[in-house]
Amino acid sequence: MGPKRPQSRHHVQSAPQGPLRILVVGAGVGGISIARGLLRDGHDVTVFEQRPEVRAGGGAVTIWSNGESVLRQLGVEMDGAGQELATVRVVTSTGRPMSTLDVAAIVNRMGAPVRMVPRRVLLGRLLEGFPAERIRCRAQVVGVAGNGSGMRVDFADGSCADGDLVIGADGLHSRLREIVGAPPAVPTGWCSWQGLAALPDGADRHVAFVIVGEHGNLGLWPAGDTEVQWWFDLPWSSDFVRPERPIEVIRANFTGWSDLVDRVLATLTDDDLAHSPYPHFRHPIPGPGRGAVTLVGDAAHTMPPTLAQGTNQALLDTMVLCKAISDFRRRATGDLSGALRWYENTRRRRVTAVSRVASLQVSHGEAVLRPAAMVPDRLMTWVLATFLRVVSHRRMAAGISRELAATTTAGSGDHAR
Repeated sequence: MGPKRPQSRHHVQSAPQGPLRILVVGAGVGGISIARGLLRDGHDVTVFEQRPEVRAGGGAVTIWSNGESVLRQLGVEMDGAGQELATVRVVTSTGRPMSTLDVAAIVNRMGAPVRMVPRRVLLGRLLEGFPAERIRCRAQVVGVAGNGSGMRVDFADGSCADGDLVIGADGLHSRLREIVGAPPAVPTGWCSWQGLAALPDGADRHVAFVIVGEHGNLGLWPAGDTEVQWWFDLPWSSDFVRPERPIEVIRANFTGWSDLVDRVLATLTDDDLAHSPYPHFRHPIPGPGRGAVTLVGDAAHTMPPTLAQGTNQALLDTMVLCKAISDFRRRATGDLSGALRWYENTRRRRVTAVSRVASLQVSHGEAVLRPAAMVPDRLMTWVLATFLRVVSHRRMAAGISRELAATTTAGSGDHAR
C-alpha cells in the first residue's frame, strides 16, 4: 500500500494560541532558509534530512538582489561571502559581443548586491546560529498523512513525527512532491558539467562571462577568493552514456572559445567532472495543494539554471510562506490550509514566469541569439532589472523589511531600558 495523501478537506485547523509545530523535510538551502525564518517568528521547527549529515553539493550559486534581500530579513550575514559582481558579458564562441549587463546598475536599482557564492559557503552562513538540535539526519520520509489534530510524517526506520504542518524542501527528486501528487520534473534536453576551479591569474574578479555557441554554452563566474564557477552546457537525453574520459569531450567542444576558457580547461581533469553532468529539469508548477502541507524551492519548482534564479526563488518562497503563516497566527481566524493555499497562489504566477524564461531554448543557440546583439546594453540591463523586480514581490519584501527593522529597534529600546 502506498503512502497516504495528506487529508484535510473536511478538517479545518484553526489558528493556535501558541507557536506552530512545523516539520521541514530537507536540510539544503531551501529547508534551512524556511526553518530559520520560522524560528525567527517563534515557531517550533524540526528539520529532517535523509543524508547522514548536512552538507551542500554542487558548485556555486548566484544570489541576485532579490535573494540577498531575503537573506537580510533572515539575519544572515553575507559580507565577505563569495564575490560581488559588477558586469556580466555575453559573447559568442567566436568572440562576437552580444550583450553586456551592467550588474552595478541593477544593484543600485534594487538596493542589494549580486554575488556568486559557493553553495557550501551559503549553507554555512545559513547555519550560523541555527540550533543544531533542531536538525535530525538519517531521516528518510516514506509517508505523510493527517492525524486528526495535525499532520504526521512517517520515516523508513518506523518512527514518526507529529506537527501542525509539513513543508517539503527536499529538492528536485522530492519525496514530498511525489506524496502530494504533484507532477514529476521533465528533462529539458540539456545538462551541465560544472564545478569550481582556481581563478586564472589576471582575470577580473568582478566580471562574469557567458559564452554561447551553436551547440552548447558555458559560463565562468568568479565565486570569491581564488575560485571561479565554471559550467559547460551540452545536449542530454535519457539514454545518455557517460564517456570514459569526459574531460576530452568537454575540451573537444569548448577549446578555443576564449583564452580564459582555455586556461580553465587546461587545469581540469576527469576527477573535476566526477559528479557531472547535471541534467536540466523543469517542474510543472503544481496547482493548489491540500491540507497542511506545502512545497518550497526545487521541490516546488525546479527549473534550468539559465537565469541563475533557483536559489533566489527558494528564498522568495521562504519570505512569502513566513508571511502567510504569520498572518494566519495574527488573525487567529481561518484555517492553516487556507494560509498555505494563499502562499502557493501568491507565488505561482511569478515563479511560473521565471521558470518559463529560464527554460527558453534560445539560451542555447548562437544563431537564434544574434538579434539580441542589436539591443542596446542599457536596455537589456533595464529589462532584466525590471523582470527581477516584477517577479520578486517588491512591495511585500519592503513591508516585511520595515516590520523587522521596527521590531529590532523596539527590542533594542526595551533592552536598553
